[in-house]
Amino acid sequence: MTEKRTALVTGANKGIGYEIAAGLGALGWRVGVGARDEQRRTDAVAKLVATGVDAFGVPLDVTDDASVTAAAALVEEYAGRLDALVNNAGITGGAPQTPTTVDLDTVRRVVETNVLGVIRVTNALLPLLRRSPSPRIVNMSSGVGSLTRQSTPGGDTGPIAVAYSPSKTFLNAVTVQYAKELADTGILINAACPGFVATDLNGFRGHRTPEQGAATAIRLATLPDDGPTGGYFEDAGAIPW
Repeated sequence: MTEKRTALVTGANKGIGYEIAAGLGALGWRVGVGARDEQRRTDAVAKLVATGVDAFGVPLDVTDDASVTAAAALVEEYAGRLDALVNNAGITGGAPQTPTTVDLDTVRRVVETNVLGVIRVTNALLPLLRRSPSPRIVNMSSGVGSLTRQSTPGGDTGPIAVAYSPSKTFLNAVTVQYAKELADTGILINAACPGFVATDLNGFRGHRTPEQGAATAIRLATLPDDGPTGGYFEDAGAIPW
């Protein structure tokens, strides 16, 4: 029998993160539900367990060093290793985000969560990922992180958002740097775009379901050993940088 694989999904108590956890769980994975809010985390784990998923809660604030260190220790205690890390936790920062009027604290807060949080969590979990025979890292990006689409008339531009959109561009660049450093380790790391999903982050204005938004991340978390690394993907395939 193949040993059960373990994933940690950050921001997994709701929306896309929850559906990523559910999707991996349906494939037979053990899933750590990373979330800050204790009640929401507990409720999400209970809901997953009720559907037959082997899920466990991981208290996790990606902006807090001590919380991330404790989360890594909990995953090690529970599973001994990590086969997939899905860095899904993120914030939009709210409005307004026009470059000439934005509050710089908004930019700092968004980058702290969407970029530095990913680096913080990834580095803390890397020792456990290195114990896996097929380790995978998925960074949840967005189509608005594409400079090509942002600068192309009719592209996936979205609203003016000088904190959120560039934070995803920054995350994409960080993903490439990790791929370069980890090229010879067997760790595959890629960025995933879920599409315009109806979640509370956008006031449920999206036209895709959270389940649809989770599909690319699940695919990247379960790539074969000869799969891509350092890429930027959506359901239709690669996204231009």
